[in-house]
Amino acid sequence: MLEVGSIAPDFTLLDQNGDSVSLSNFVGKKIILYFYSKDNTPGCTKQACGYAQNYPRFKEKDTIIIGISKDTVVSHKKFEEKYQLPFILLANPELDVLQAYDVWKEKNMYGRMVMGVVRTTYLINEEGIIEKAFTKVKAADDAERMLREIESE
Repeated sequence: MLEVGSIAPDFTLLDQNGDSVSLSNFVGKKIILYFYSKDNTPGCTKQACGYAQNYPRFKEKDTIIIGISKDTVVSHKKFEEKYQLPFILLANPELDVLQAYDVWKEKNMYGRMVMGVVRTTYLINEEGIIEKAFTKVKAADDAERMLREIESE
């Protein structure tokens, strides 16, 4: 996990519409950057739907939500449409951003070691500095916890 107080690494990836999105596009706004394993899996769906349900409250706080996984643009588009997700999903099949944010790790899956995304959420401030970092995030609780973090500031 990256250190709180460090500069969030910039990147440019394609979103669910095939458009290029850079982290630096959002300087001046708070960003919730969350990393998840796979579209349409139970935990990742709960996490995304939690952000969708609370999206108006995040928007009131001028906070951008970005989810990143190794899935493709096509997979993200289907995920967005199926659950009516109102925020940005970025595709990173090359894994470079997942590695830059230190979320691509060896993990135990059903008794065997595999490489995968460790569910992680970063809160990045208006200057691009990592303000909060959470690892081993509980999917169903992530959006509410991040909303509390933002509202307590």
